[in-house]
Amino acid sequence: MQAFFAESLMNKQYKKIVCAYSGGLDTSVMIPWLKEHYGAEIITYTGDLGQGEDLSAIKNKALNTGASHAVVDDLTDRFVNEFIWPAVRASALYEGMYPMHTALGRPLLSARLVEVALEHGADAIAHGCTGKGNDQVRFEVTAKALAPHLGIVAPLREWELTTRELEVDYAVERGIPIPITKEKPYSIDQNLWGCAIECGEMEDLWAEPPDDAWLMTKDPSNAPRGSIELIISFENGIPVAIDGRPMGGVELIRYLNDLAGTFGVGRIDMVENRVVGLKSREVYEAPAATLIHMAHTELERICLDRETFNYKRKLSQDYEKIIYDGTWFGPLRECLESFLLKSQETVCGEVRLRVSAGLARITGRKSPYSLYDEGLATYSEGDTFDRQSAEGFIELFGLSYRTVAQVRKRMLENK
Repeated sequence: MQAFFAESLMNKQYKKIVCAYSGGLDTSVMIPWLKEHYGAEIITYTGDLGQGEDLSAIKNKALNTGASHAVVDDLTDRFVNEFIWPAVRASALYEGMYPMHTALGRPLLSARLVEVALEHGADAIAHGCTGKGNDQVRFEVTAKALAPHLGIVAPLREWELTTRELEVDYAVERGIPIPITKEKPYSIDQNLWGCAIECGEMEDLWAEPPDDAWLMTKDPSNAPRGSIELIISFENGIPVAIDGRPMGGVELIRYLNDLAGTFGVGRIDMVENRVVGLKSREVYEAPAATLIHMAHTELERICLDRETFNYKRKLSQDYEKIIYDGTWFGPLRECLESFLLKSQETVCGEVRLRVSAGLARITGRKSPYSLYDEGLATYSEGDTFDRQSAEGFIELFGLSYRTVAQVRKRMLENK
């Protein structure tokens, strides 16, 4: 049945396919495979999200391995302003840990992939996502939301190269340069906001990630001695300066990635629940994201009232699910955005952090809109809190519980 389904998929005729291309193992193999099995013209699309790669080399590689045209975009500013900052305002951390650097990049890359397909008159797009992963959902749901008439080809769900080892063999046979070997079979996805490392020995939940798997962070045991202090300034929930020096978003994130990465801050090792229903061991690096989310949440603690702060935590879960599941272009996110923007109007001020080997901690916070009143909070001279008010408050706050206790007592007496 599976073979019949795969054959029926490949029977679809496409004249021109725009392929999402990273130059990694899967997409390197995809170009010749698509040409062999579909006979279509292949155009590649590569978006620069700050992954630090030689994009001109990637473009040349695509052309040398069979693409008729290779489109490359610099999307770093859009990525920060239209995707990363909204996620920061939303305090979006998937399952409380993962800043979702990959998930945040997918709607932008998918949207541009669709745009390039329309610009070049293609009748289909292709991606290198696996049949087990989240990214297939993100790419395809975005495409269906923006251009439902386009065909979608997912070679990793169709082809006979069912293991990474077989893909390596396929590439070697055709002389395609690839970034991994059978001895070091890591799958790496990196951009400005973080890095994901998976496969290989890390599929064993008990195995510690090997030293050579990390790219953005030093081993904390080899970090510089001592610590460094810095101040992050926020306006409307968005970081705008470090130690009083204004910075654009891309520059600010790169600065914090370098600083926190040097001290080994931002390593995440977690087992998460994928969209498709299975659990997966994921290893991430997110130096800047770790500091920014930590500081942002701390500023919210003093700038938002209790009810808004706690309600926003509920909406954060909805927002992070939207990002993770790939439904960015749905109406729910647009609706949530209005609440989040309003909630951040007073999230302005400064947060001081101290960074040392493998650790970041808050050492100070201040805001012109802080709801912290020292006169109410202090137990020393200058206390303005009216203690006599507490008795009446407790009487009313506990009234329902006292009533329940009285009813239960009568029930026991009547038995």
